Amino acid sequence: MRARDLTDLILLAALWGGSFLFMRYAAPAFGPVPLIWLRVAVAALCLAPLLILRGQQGVLRQHATGIALMGVFSSALPFVLIAWAMLSITAGLASILNATVPIFTALIGALWLGERLGAWRTSGLAVGLGGVLLLAADKADFKPGGSGWAIAAMLLATLSYGFAANLARRRLTGVPALVNAAGSQIVSAIVLLPFAVWSWPPTTPGWMAWSAAVVLGVGCTALAFLLFFRLIANVGASRAVTVTFLIPLFGVLWGNLFLGETLNAGMLVGGSVVVLGTALATGVLHLPVRA
Repeated sequence: MRARDLTDLILLAALWGGSFLFMRYAAPAFGPVPLIWLRVAVAALCLAPLLILRGQQGVLRQHATGIALMGVFSSALPFVLIAWAMLSITAGLASILNATVPIFTALIGALWLGERLGAWRTSGLAVGLGGVLLLAADKADFKPGGSGWAIAAMLLATLSYGFAANLARRRLTGVPALVNAAGSQIVSAIVLLPFAVWSWPPTTPGWMAWSAAVVLGVGCTALAFLLFFRLIANVGASRAVTVTFLIPLFGVLWGNLFLGETLNAGMLVGGSVVVLGTALATGVLHLPVRA
């Protein structure tokens, strides 16, 4: 991997890890849906001009149905679920749970697209899901005010991401990355607009919350998508997906530095098991097999 690609990978992990910090800060002020509408609307405003400059509007219209579904399942739905979860759980825990995305991607690919997993990848699915159970064991309290439903929302969001990834492979293969990125954010902004208007906070959030929302849209969404798709083009999808292993590191780091969150032993053990399972399930980690 070239130095520029490695820099892109680390910057992408820092941005996506930081998204949990900004949602944790701004979600209580805006509410989940208004915050996410601001996030995708800002991202759409950043990406749409690039789409027009490259003359790719026709490709967007040609694949409108598939991109509309991508917008719902890759952005609108999971973003709202994560923002809602951030009202109850820490940014560090959310970023660790987010590492299960490749696990659900592999599982859905096997069930829907008939992909062969092999023994090690199947073991990875089991290990990764076991890590989730370890994380949830002492935190999944479904009583009023507990974090159980927030953890369930996070896992539903990662399931949605996994479905979106397989949907893209099935229906949007060959579609330019910018078309997917811009189209999904435009669709998400349109879908969420009426819900955002209906649930807009009666009290105007402060400038710090507004700043967090703008950074979410510009840095953690528009710029992050461009970096991700550039990585896929330069180093391939299998290497680009390794960003998943770095996101929890930055999520925990930013939460500790700026929100005073702590990493306990349970999170450390469970997170390590999730990352190991993800590495096996995605095929990034291959253990030696004796003939």
